[in-house]
Amino acid sequence: MDHFEYHDGVLHAEGVALPDIARRFGTPCYVYSAATIRRHYRVFTEALAGIDHDICFAVKANGNIGVLGLLADMGSGFDIVSVGELERVITAGGDPARVVFSGVGKRVDEIERALEVGIACFNVESEAELDRINAIAVHRGRRAPISLRVNPDVDAQTHPYIATGLKDNKFGVAIERAEALYARAAEMDGIAIRGVDCHIGSQLTGLAPFRDAVSRVLVLIDRLAERGIEIEHMDVGGGLGIRYRDETPPSPAEYAQAIRELVAGRDLRLVLEPGRVLVANAGVLMTRVELLKPGADAGDKHFAIVDAAMNDLLRPALYDAWQAIVPVREARVDGSETRAWEVVGPVCETGDFLGHDRELALAEGDLLAVRSAGAYGFVMASTYNARPRGAEVMVDDNQAHEIRARETIADLMRGEQRLPPG
Repeated sequence: MDHFEYHDGVLHAEGVALPDIARRFGTPCYVYSAATIRRHYRVFTEALAGIDHDICFAVKANGNIGVLGLLADMGSGFDIVSVGELERVITAGGDPARVVFSGVGKRVDEIERALEVGIACFNVESEAELDRINAIAVHRGRRAPISLRVNPDVDAQTHPYIATGLKDNKFGVAIERAEALYARAAEMDGIAIRGVDCHIGSQLTGLAPFRDAVSRVLVLIDRLAERGIEIEHMDVGGGLGIRYRDETPPSPAEYAQAIRELVAGRDLRLVLEPGRVLVANAGVLMTRVELLKPGADAGDKHFAIVDAAMNDLLRPALYDAWQAIVPVREARVDGSETRAWEVVGPVCETGDFLGHDRELALAEGDLLAVRSAGAYGFVMASTYNARPRGAEVMVDDNQAHEIRARETIADLMRGEQRLPPG
């Protein structure tokens, strides 16, 4: 469920009509619903009732400070993959002691900053990284809390670019190597073992791969206990999918029940890293039709050229991802013909599209909303073709708040300069 609905034929975010937001903030523009984020967080936490757990929102899904602040106020922790994301969490009011730090390439300065602010755990992804964290912690007279991210070699049955749990992927330590590496870590002066981490991919639409991966991790935890290495928490990652089109992902309740069955009888705290499932359907990308370019002959494609492009929303071009595209005004009064439109942007790439073969009745100037854009939307946006990124707006009940101002051309050129004369 989300809070984007038609009222009198006009799409609203909660109590605010999207055309009003377009008039105030322009297009393209990301619009988020605070009520939807709150509801999704509550549903997720309520599903986990009775399980000792900590929810750490995956900041890579949506790093806007307004979004992070909303989640922090509801009690969320955070999963980060860079020092930039860490600083965003701190600025938004998040507690560093509720932060887990993932990612395969943590720099020395990032590790130092994370130690300085006292994060909960480093999710270590290689032996080299373990050695680096240990050396930094020893130099600073600290012990770094860590878990090893183990790669269980499980096929998440998702898009290859967002699968992370196979041997061919760059992520984590092979599960057959993990026990020996934990034994090494236990002897390190700068390391405090806290948990085991596993994340097999994003947009998971079935529980079987998740069950398989967690079962393998639990076997590892038992073997570690036999060696006297106690594990306080198991981080099961995130990746629970949403419905973009015809997917049937598990509900949070089904996901939580699978966890209950897997960890029954164990004294083990669970760490979860949901991202997409909390925010994707809480956002839309609003765009305006600039030009229509219908095909001249039968069989020709009809192009609707909009003011949003692949630099604003990369998922369709990168993954061939499908997201619903709907008119902001539901009914037409000008007799425009419904056609199968290629919804494309003005970027000079053939791959610049938002949707193929979308049945729409369009006229120049119409507003469209790309649904399910609250995750991996703005965070993946760029300024390719010298296109400033659009505004981000959060609607809370009947108020629209600009939580990121639209960039200007001057913003894009800040810090650049010509070579000196001569």
